[in-house]
Amino acid sequence: MVRKLLGRPPRADFEVVVRGPTGWPVVIRNAPLLDDGTPMPTLYYLVDPELLRRLGTMEADGGVKTSENEVSADLLAAAHESYALERDAMIDPEQHGPKPYGGVGGTRAGVKCLHAHYAYFLAGGKDPIGQWVADRIEDYP
Repeated sequence: MVRKLLGRPPRADFEVVVRGPTGWPVVIRNAPLLDDGTPMPTLYYLVDPELLRRLGTMEADGGVKTSENEVSADLLAAAHESYALERDAMIDPEQHGPKPYGGVGGTRAGVKCLHAHYAYFLAGGKDPIGQWVADRIEDYP
């Protein structure tokens, strides 16, 4: 099912961490390294096509900039830090070579995309941008 939702084979180990009411995958948690060793900074990945469409519309309406302006920079920085710590804890300490960087979706600061923040929030992460999205998602049918 995840392969179908992605439109391609997954390139890393993953697990479904959030399912919708029908049991279909909504959010997956990726391994921090792809199958070829390439760093994968996006730990939580939204795969639900309806939510992806709605968030795409929200982003097109200026949601990235608006959310960044409306959410505390300190709370956002804390979300990036906790995301990075969780992802980095999954990496074998003996791992040599490049490693993922940044916080939510690989972002070092600010908001890269609403999708990654919302996926983290749905998976239980304390993410103020994900909460911002959750508070507005119903406005995007």
